[in-house]
Amino acid sequence: MKKHSGSWMMIKIAILGDIGSGKSFVARSFGYPVFNADNEVAEIYKKNKNCFIKLKKLLPKYIETFPIDKTELMNAILSNKNNIKKITKIVHPLVRKKMNLFLLKNKTRKLIILDIPLLLENKIKTKDTILVFVDAKKSDILKRLSKRESFNSKILKRLKEIQLPLDYKKKKSKYIIKNYHTKSSVRKSVKNLLKKIL
Repeated sequence: MKKHSGSWMMIKIAILGDIGSGKSFVARSFGYPVFNADNEVAEIYKKNKNCFIKLKKLLPKYIETFPIDKTELMNAILSNKNNIKKITKIVHPLVRKKMNLFLLKNKTRKLIILDIPLLLENKIKTKDTILVFVDAKKSDILKRLSKRESFNSKILKRLKEIQLPLDYKKKKSKYIIKNYHTKSSVRKSVKNLLKKIL
C-alpha cells in the first residue's frame, strides 16, 4: 500500500479487455475484493423498481416486466441502436453509486479490483488507477461467448459500438496479461504482476 500524505492509499486495479476475453476470471485471480459491474447491473435489473420505472417511461414499447426481463432489454437494443445509450444513461449512475459503496466498504483494504467494462468510456478511472489489459485470442473469445446462454451476435455488435477501440485500451494499460492457454498460466501471470505492484 502506498503512503499518501500521512494516510494510507488503497491501490486500485482496473481490468480492461474485449467482451469474452476472461476479464472476470482474471479479476477474481488476484484474490482481493472485486467490484464486478455486470453482476451489479444484473442485481439492479432484478431489484431496483425505480430503475424499472425510468426505463419503462423511456422505452414503453419494450420494457413491461419487473424484475426487468433480459429479453425485453435485448429487443429494445436490437430495434434501435440509440436505445443502448438510453439504457446506459439510466443504469450507469446506479452502478457508480454501488461502486462508491464498495470502495467505502473496502477502504481499509490494501488493494481492490475493478471489473467495469465501460470504465474508460464512462470516465470512472481516477489518476491512480492501474490499468491491466487482458489479451485473448479471437477464436478463444468466440468459443467462450458462444457458450453463454444469452449470446447474440447482434447484441454483441451493439455493445462493441459504445466501447472504445481495444487497441486504445491496450495502449492505455500499464500491464498486459495474456489469457491464451490455461487458467493456471493466468494465475501465475497475476501472481507475478502482484509482486510488481505491491
